[in-house]
Amino acid sequence: MSLLEVENLRVTFPTRHGPSEVVRGVSFTLGRERLGIVGESGSGKSQTGRALLGLTPPPGKATADRLSFDGSDLRGLSAREWRSLRGQRMSMVMQDPKFSLNPVMPVGKQLMEALRTHGTPRAQAKRASLDMLEAVQIRDPERVFRAYPHELSGGMGQRAMIAMMLVSEPDLLIADEPTSALDVTIQIEVLRILDRLVTDRGMGLIFISHDLRLVSSFCDRVLVMYAGRVVEELRASELHAAQHPYTRGLLNCLPQIDGDRRPLPTLDRDAAWAE
Repeated sequence: MSLLEVENLRVTFPTRHGPSEVVRGVSFTLGRERLGIVGESGSGKSQTGRALLGLTPPPGKATADRLSFDGSDLRGLSAREWRSLRGQRMSMVMQDPKFSLNPVMPVGKQLMEALRTHGTPRAQAKRASLDMLEAVQIRDPERVFRAYPHELSGGMGQRAMIAMMLVSEPDLLIADEPTSALDVTIQIEVLRILDRLVTDRGMGLIFISHDLRLVSSFCDRVLVMYAGRVVEELRASELHAAQHPYTRGLLNCLPQIDGDRRPLPTLDRDAAWAE
């Protein structure tokens, strides 16, 4: 059974000229797999991810003919019902940690809050938070645990935010450009953590990214979005052979060396993300 089923998802915002649809009829299913969503800025990727967690900001409105998670209908959930899902079974890593971490609360307290809200004892929540900070390659987890967000660099803040979303080991994770501020070494470590959660725990992952090379090697399937619509869906390993003109345009925009237009690499994920 699919973990997530989405049919005819639409996100609309009012404007002075009338309603504007930023997500227009998006449909897909997600199993215990890695699903990449790619497209240019403004294509509706992030708004799609937010709508799946009931986070469409007012006065925007998200509707769907079908929106179910693990067999449960998400349409019409109360605020209390959403809170019982978010942070425990469903999480989202936002693109910019400056807007996702509370500036007046220590990082460790924010990590613990994700567990304490759902009944985890304090000592256990602290140990799990420190372990997750260490897992995302933070060298001094005790110091970062006590630090405030403004005391962290951009890359470290992003790692702390990723730790906060992963500490509860959710069944569904929506990752919006989760490694954009990280150097290559840390990026690979974070991807290894996500890979283990998908492989070992059967987590479903929606990976939103501009990096077509990364998506082609890390994900199982890819949705290509343009102007709020899904214009193409294909296996990630076949992304280099995409047929839609928009997808071909994205591929042709990738930097090339010495004018050599090479196809996207098809990597052995088991080798690429192995310990």
